Amino acid sequence: MEKRSVDVVVISDVHLGTYGCQAKKLAAYLKSVAPSILILNGDIIDGWQFSKSFFPASHMSVIKEIISYISNGTRVFYITGNHDEVLRRYSDFRVDNFVLTDKLVLEIDNKMTWVFHGDVFDNTTKGAAKFLARLGSSGYGLLILINRLFNVILKFAGRERISLSKKVMEGVNKTVVKINDLETIAAELAIEKKYDYVICGHIHKPQKKVIQTGAGEVTYLNSGDWVEHCTALEYHKKEWKIFEYDENAFPKVKIEKENPQPNVITDEVNYHISSLTG
Repeated sequence: MEKRSVDVVVISDVHLGTYGCQAKKLAAYLKSVAPSILILNGDIIDGWQFSKSFFPASHMSVIKEIISYISNGTRVFYITGNHDEVLRRYSDFRVDNFVLTDKLVLEIDNKMTWVFHGDVFDNTTKGAAKFLARLGSSGYGLLILINRLFNVILKFAGRERISLSKKVMEGVNKTVVKINDLETIAAELAIEKKYDYVICGHIHKPQKKVIQTGAGEVTYLNSGDWVEHCTALEYHKKEWKIFEYDENAFPKVKIEKENPQPNVITDEVNYHISSLTG
């Protein structure tokens, strides 16, 4: 498959190290694009559920593709999320074209884009509620396994697959995280800062919409996840679009059983990239 050239790719909520991670699909997607910039917008490695006993070759293949990007000159920004918050102690650490940070501001084609994971607006990731959130995360992983077994049975019976885990996740978001609140708060702050775009992850809901307030307007985007939706954001030809993985359009990826060692490599980093699409 010939790689598509794009200016920026944003992925988030991959949750490597968990049963729910769709690593093979993500590896196939990463092999299909050649971005100038790759933004990993939080929860890439799941530190809440990470176990040495479960990190299969398909998960390592994702890390291998990211390392390949770095080696071939792609600028890679890893923005920390709540599930990989352990990396926040190393924020602003850089190695070559790889940067670890908590938030990022890009200027692309004279437009300002603010990128951060979004958990800062979620009270369930703080204090006593964080313990319950961790328990819920483990239960969600189990639900993913049950859901996949259920869908095997449905396929055998000639029935259409369903996503119990997606319905549960959406229900939790509506009642706990409050998706609309997160989007509104992010948009209001972005408008106050005079940004044109604000990009979040965290809530596993791909989105692109214009939010207006009395103070102005901003385009809010969410990169979704690689557990249920398998989506990414792509910037190309002066436009942000939501990419949705379709397995029928991708060949099966051969997973090599090797163990490359990832480089654990960034307050706010600003980059001027107006010449990207010139």
